[in-house]
Amino acid sequence: MIDFEMLRSLVSAHSPSGNEKQIASLIANYCAPYADEITTDAMGNLFVHKKGNGKKIMMSAHMDSLGLVVTYIDKDGYVRLYDLGGIRLVTLPGTRVRFENGAVGAVFLDGSAKASEAKITDMYIDIGASGKQEAEKIVSIGDTAVYDTPCDHIGSLIVSPYLDNRIGCYVLIRALMNLKGSENDCWFVFSTQEEIGIRGAKTAAYTVDPDMAIAVDVAGVYDTPGCETNADTAIGKGPIIKLMDRSVLCHNDVISVMKECAKELGISCQLDAQLAGGTDAGAIHITRGGVPTGILSIPTRYIHTPSEMVSEKDVDGCVKILTAMLERKYN
Repeated sequence: MIDFEMLRSLVSAHSPSGNEKQIASLIANYCAPYADEITTDAMGNLFVHKKGNGKKIMMSAHMDSLGLVVTYIDKDGYVRLYDLGGIRLVTLPGTRVRFENGAVGAVFLDGSAKASEAKITDMYIDIGASGKQEAEKIVSIGDTAVYDTPCDHIGSLIVSPYLDNRIGCYVLIRALMNLKGSENDCWFVFSTQEEIGIRGAKTAAYTVDPDMAIAVDVAGVYDTPGCETNADTAIGKGPIIKLMDRSVLCHNDVISVMKECAKELGISCQLDAQLAGGTDAGAIHITRGGVPTGILSIPTRYIHTPSEMVSEKDVDGCVKILTAMLERKYN
């Protein structure tokens, strides 16, 4: 079962791309009792090291989230903004947001813009200010905001902002906690700035120089109305083993290990070979002389919206598969 309070604390952390200190501190606290060493680098990546003499395995889950940044405050106190990462703009108007200092507001579309053609620069945040002077006492240019929507259960599913990729962080933390005894040299990496160009994973992989890597992230599914494609991945059908995306062709040996561990555990998995999206794997696999890299994904609906959805069953399956991969003996 999901540790719901842990997950809720992870998704609630204010840590958009480039400002990941809050989530890094939270994750470090969860991991500290189980780690041999915890360090950071200049990019803000968090390294949680469980030492061993075997294969050096790097697991990477990005801990940054999408966000909004203040670019201008007009004379009437409305806050103009720009997006940090690939926000689905159609879902943004009417959404409540929260600034790092606790101030709240809501995003709306400028009345002069056409909804069908709207850009992020056509939107603004209403923070309830009567004018520019009052607004500037609340927020400043460069301040960031995140979705202020709750983390809840809907039936057997979890709905929340920022499951991309706090649910991946959750999987890594739980795998560390569940690790009984591994000969492998295990590096749990919580990377930065993935949403704006897979930046943190590039330097993190160079530092770790792993023998094998697994990126843990969300993957879109095709089980909602209107999703008529050649793919049939869905929530509740098990973890997704990625074969490829636009940034990587996953290594056959790593894919085979994932499949074998899932089979041994009796966990049904889904395969995905879509040329869309990207993860930390895109940067990791071309680091130094190259790294055999795979992607273990949590099936997720409505990615990059304020209400992403996952199944507890799928999350639990990912934790078990990742733990088994770390405890496996390699030649």
